[in-house]
Amino acid sequence: MQPRTPTRFIDPALLAGISHLDLVAKTVVDGFVAGLHRSPDFGFSQEFAEYRAYSPGDDLRHVDWNVFARTERAFLKRYRGETNSQLTLMLDSSASMGYSSHGISKLDYARFLAVSLAYLANQQRDAAGVIVFDDDVRNYVNPSTRQGQFLRVAHAIEKAVLGTRTDFARPFVHFQQFLRRRGIVVVISDFYEDPDVIVKTVAPLRFRGCDLVLFHILDPQEIRPKMKEPMLLVDMETQDALEVSPEYAREEYSPKIDAHIGALKKKAQAAGIDYCLLQTDRPLDSGLREYFLVRKGRM
Repeated sequence: MQPRTPTRFIDPALLAGISHLDLVAKTVVDGFVAGLHRSPDFGFSQEFAEYRAYSPGDDLRHVDWNVFARTERAFLKRYRGETNSQLTLMLDSSASMGYSSHGISKLDYARFLAVSLAYLANQQRDAAGVIVFDDDVRNYVNPSTRQGQFLRVAHAIEKAVLGTRTDFARPFVHFQQFLRRRGIVVVISDFYEDPDVIVKTVAPLRFRGCDLVLFHILDPQEIRPKMKEPMLLVDMETQDALEVSPEYAREEYSPKIDAHIGALKKKAQAAGIDYCLLQTDRPLDSGLREYFLVRKGRM
């Protein structure tokens, strides 16, 4: 029996102390891949396509040994990822992403996630790009595999600053104007919008053959606020203020946020869109590992 690789989860607060996002990406990706025994067939682009017969000189790691045990014939799994995939990251930098209850904001956590996915794509020789948006497109780096692309994407992610309100329509219209090939589109946001609006806005990309993933980033206090006395809460995008009691937070707010999360997940999955909730106090390599294992299991 093979010894298990020790679990290695990284506190998001420790990532905030790393000076450059490219080092953050390497730390996170090396961490969660290590826990998967460094499988060579792991990542966004590895989508199973078909079998082909083994030929002398082929990499034995790709032989399906289960098929060999049944048939005594060697077949290799071929993946659509053997041709380069295209990954576009859509990073929400609206004002609400600046919230933090424990030293790392939602925007910082989203930055760490985005740059880690870009690093993974670069390692797989996939084209990666990024759109930074709030109520408009604030930065756009076209997906590419040219030399230095990862650093260009990382720079755009690092320079993302808090904006105003979120508007999903504009960045998606902008993106579709430049969409030349199918690929993977990852949207990273706190998704403070009606779930119907979100899904109806992003779903057209599915009709154009793109694979869509929603990473829902929330602070733990946004899901289960801990209040001992009434507080005045200010909306970071509209500046509207509301006095909230501990009873309201416990008895009315919590069921509402649960319903919002549940509705977004259900509607996204019904539209063939992947959904993953990540709290900003959760180790990022742990969250990525869970998501990719689920993704790998249904391919």
